[in-house]
Amino acid sequence: MVTIVTDVHLKEGSEQDWDAAMRERMAAAKKQLGWVGGQMLEPEDDPMRRVIIGTWQTRDDWEKWHEDPEFAETREELEGLVMEPEPTAPRRESRSASRRKAS
Repeated sequence: MVTIVTDVHLKEGSEQDWDAAMRERMAAAKKQLGWVGGQMLEPEDDPMRRVIIGTWQTRDDWEKWHEDPEFAETREELEGLVMEPEPTAPRRESRSASRRKAS
């Protein structure tokens, strides 16, 4: 299994739109081969920050998800709501866990 942690900082006033778009993305991810589960976290001390944790059976499953049209659709929407966009392509790090950070 692989766990992906994404850490983003939202633009002022975008919280509700970002949360709705990410809920949509996570609902779509549930239909993907290899999806295990995920969480969307909002730290109490930083209301403009979100941490998304997704667990997949394999890294390849996670990478294939990035090619799905539903992923691309929400990527464009989410990029306009954060301080910095997510990296455009998955990058390899450790075998058991990976971190992607847009901050």
